[in-house]
Amino acid sequence: MASEGREDEHPSVTLFRRYLRIRTVHPEPDYGAAVAFLEERGRQLGLGCQKVEVAPGFVVTVLSWPGTDPTLSSVLLNSHTDVVPVFKECWSHDPFEAFKDAEGYIYARGAQDMKCVSIQYLEAVRRLKAEGRHFPRTIHMTFVPDWGHRGMDLFVQRPEFKALRAGFALDEGLANPTEAFTVFYSERSSWWVQVTCTGKPGHGSRFIEDTAAEKLHKVASSVLAFREEERRRLQSNPHLKLGAVTSVNLTKLEGGVAFNVVPATMSVGFDFRLAPDADLKAFEEQLRGWCQAAGEGVTFEFAQKWTEPRVTSTTDSDPWWSAFSGVCKDMSLALEPEIFPASTDSRYLRAAGVPALGFSPMNRTPVLLHDHDERLHEAVFLRGVDIYARLLPALASVPALPGEG
Repeated sequence: MASEGREDEHPSVTLFRRYLRIRTVHPEPDYGAAVAFLEERGRQLGLGCQKVEVAPGFVVTVLSWPGTDPTLSSVLLNSHTDVVPVFKECWSHDPFEAFKDAEGYIYARGAQDMKCVSIQYLEAVRRLKAEGRHFPRTIHMTFVPDWGHRGMDLFVQRPEFKALRAGFALDEGLANPTEAFTVFYSERSSWWVQVTCTGKPGHGSRFIEDTAAEKLHKVASSVLAFREEERRRLQSNPHLKLGAVTSVNLTKLEGGVAFNVVPATMSVGFDFRLAPDADLKAFEEQLRGWCQAAGEGVTFEFAQKWTEPRVTSTTDSDPWWSAFSGVCKDMSLALEPEIFPASTDSRYLRAAGVPALGFSPMNRTPVLLHDHDERLHEAVFLRGVDIYARLLPALASVPALPGEG
């Protein structure tokens, strides 16, 4: 293992690797260790620390740097502490060792998604405080557990969140293998749909009419034909990105009791990701139409249904975008604004009325979140600290907006 804290290793990198070693991996994340780590950093940086238990065992940690003008809304920097499971046998190095190879690549689950951003926030704040800087707007850093429901979804409903008076937020993005940096201003709506088909059962040797399997086949054929249409629309237009079209995948199949018994019930699950400009009501009617066309006894229900898509402004007249993009221009960072193809905590923030951008400053880096051998080069990580150290002063100094001050 490459040694931790070598004389030639940047202290920010050492801290990053320390955080990566905390096993906040599903299905049993060690959230307690993460909260303790963040509390320690908050004390060392002289930040206010608040812990909000949004569900039993699920604590949101809030570290706050007060601004000089409490009448202004705050800047919120969000990240999640949990990481997805690993298949350890498929990794070149232990995914929780934070091994750094001779070239400077750090291998660890969470290296890209998204412990890098958490430490970049903290180290940018540390640097700015060490320089004696002060800004009008308060900066809150929120570290949420359980990306999804038992984290930001519950937190935005709490009085503690409203007390933060967030006016603008940054959250996670994705790496970009080119020289450019991707920034996400919206995301698709996740609809997880289970279609249940009922029909006549019987012996597997007979040609039984009106079976559940035939109806399931019709529904699946309709949905997958729509999938092909959207796939072709994406591929035929070089200006379209994945987030701008609606995707769907068949992800679950259930039914049957024996090889020689025709089942009375079968079900199929689909993962739809609807583009922000999709007509949600019309799409639900289309889904209902596919089921009705398959025959009687075909119903559907939602395991997840997001119906509040929001778009954060990226016009030059928007003060938040102007501050964000202005810094990037000054630093000669090429930006590629996109719609996030999956889901992040930004959807809860935007639905709560807080404009949010998804931004993980990792260029010249393959997208490896959730993948084997997830890794990040230390130089890219450190460049991210530099970028946030420029972004935070600009965002925390946005002049008073209408209704503020």
